[in-house]
Amino acid sequence: MNIRKAVHAGYCWGVERALDIVTDTAAAHPSETVRTLGPIIHNSHVVQSLEEKGVQHVSGLDQLASGDTMIIRTHGVPPETYEQARAQGLNVVDATCPLVTLVQNKAKQLVQEGYHLVIFGNPKHPEVIGTIGHAGGKATVIERPEDVAKASFPKRVGVVVQTTQEIELLASFLAELTPRCKELKIFNTICNPTIERQEAARELAREVEVVIVVGGKNSSNTRHLAAVCREEGAIAHHIEDADELDPAWVKGCNNVGVTAGASTPGWLMDQVIERIQMIGDSA
Repeated sequence: MNIRKAVHAGYCWGVERALDIVTDTAAAHPSETVRTLGPIIHNSHVVQSLEEKGVQHVSGLDQLASGDTMIIRTHGVPPETYEQARAQGLNVVDATCPLVTLVQNKAKQLVQEGYHLVIFGNPKHPEVIGTIGHAGGKATVIERPEDVAKASFPKRVGVVVQTTQEIELLASFLAELTPRCKELKIFNTICNPTIERQEAARELAREVEVVIVVGGKNSSNTRHLAAVCREEGAIAHHIEDADELDPAWVKGCNNVGVTAGASTPGWLMDQVIERIQMIGDSA
């Protein structure tokens, strides 16, 4: 069995940066309460590891007391969250990915220029919720290209994109949206690490029979990786760790591919590769 790993897979620099911020903050405040507002990234194994080191996550500001340190996760938050945290006497540390901050700033710019803001992304994703807040709370969120027909748009429309979107879906979305607008201004804010991972996954999927995609089930970019592999004709299975790997998926395969989302640590991917190798050796 030949096991191939995608050229671009696993942690992106934004995730590494955020984890460094958490580690450094906890080290600088050893006797204080340090919490992340929501899971720092979409990976349960990493979140559990941080909890074992004393950095837990909270779901709301009401779970924190004055003097506590609150770390804002990679996906960002609306401006009012910063305001509420400071009014509550919290020490705020911002680990928002700079590429997410770029989306927030572009959304704000479009609104200031008089465009009706449209965000192509998941309306329930924290990145999108935060972006809406930075745009003043006024935006139309479109999750799928086919949803464009269900919405109405004014003459001037400005678009930003969730950083982890699939580039082919964006093209389909714009093909649907463009005929419905008189003036359209677009910022393609899909981040480069996402594009690199999707392109590498496509290339891998063309050369193997099955692709194992490793990453959190709630990770948007990981789900998109599985989707692009299937679009290329490969069978793709999305798992969080090696324990979820079904031997039947890879038994009898000559070529197996492995890729991972941007929130997946390398050791998790290595464990999956080792498990696949064991299955191959026992066949």
